[in-house]
Amino acid sequence: MNFFSLFKRNLIYKFKNKISIDLDNIKLNTLDELFHHYGSDKANIFKLNKKTGHGFSNFYEKNFYKYKNKKINILEIGSYAGGSAAAFVKYFPNAKIFCFDINISNFKYKSKNIHVFGIDMNNEKKTNEILKSIFSKYNFEDFDLIIDDGSHNLSDILNGLKFYFKYVNSNGIYIIEDFKHPNYYTYNKNINHILIDELLHNLQKKKISISSVFTKDDQINLINQIEKIEIYKGNLDDSDIAFIIKK
Repeated sequence: MNFFSLFKRNLIYKFKNKISIDLDNIKLNTLDELFHHYGSDKANIFKLNKKTGHGFSNFYEKNFYKYKNKKINILEIGSYAGGSAAAFVKYFPNAKIFCFDINISNFKYKSKNIHVFGIDMNNEKKTNEILKSIFSKYNFEDFDLIIDDGSHNLSDILNGLKFYFKYVNSNGIYIIEDFKHPNYYTYNKNINHILIDELLHNLQKKKISISSVFTKDDQINLINQIEKIEIYKGNLDDSDIAFIIKK
C-alpha cells in the first residue's frame, strides 16, 4: 500500500459522516443480536442480505463472557465498516476498542470508546509507532483481546500471530477468524508454508514445525506462553475460528 492511497483513505474517513452509537439506546443483550444489528458477518444471520453469516457469535460469547463488565482493551485487526467494533462497545460497557485497517474509508460508526487507525500492518515500523502512542495515551501495556479478521492471507495470519501475540495480556485471548481460508482458496495461500490449522495443531502438541516465518526459538516461546487453543466451526463451509488463550 503506497503512502498516497493510505492517506486518501484516511482523509475520507476523517471527513465522512459516521453513525454515533453512543446515542443508540438499543436494548440487545447477546453478541449475536448486536452483530446482526450492526451488520457484522460474525452473526448467525448477516443483516445486509439476510443470508447465513459465519455464526461466530456463540463462540465469542462463550469465551468473552468473563470479560463482560471488566475494564478491558480490545484490538481488532481488520474492521471493515466497524460492525463488530460497534457490537463489542455495546456488549462490553467498560471496553475500549482499537481498530486497525488498511482501508478505514469503509468505517461508518463512531463512539468515544472506538479508536480507528488506518494502517498497513506490513509496515512494522509504523505499527510500532502507533502501538507505542496508544499505550502511552491510554495508559496500558497490552491488550486483553486481539482479533485477527484481516486479509486471511497465509503470510498475514502468520506474521500477525508472530508480531501481535506478545501484546496479549496474561490470561488474554488471541483470536484468528477464517484461519482456514488458505486451505480453501488458492489466492489466500500466498506463501509456501504449512497451513494455520497444522501450525496450531503442532503448537498444541508442543511440536516444532518447519517454518520460514517462525524460528525454532519463536515456536518454543509461543508454546511456553499458550495455555490452550480452542477451535470452532461456524455456519459456513469456510467459517473457522481459533481462540488462543495465553498463560
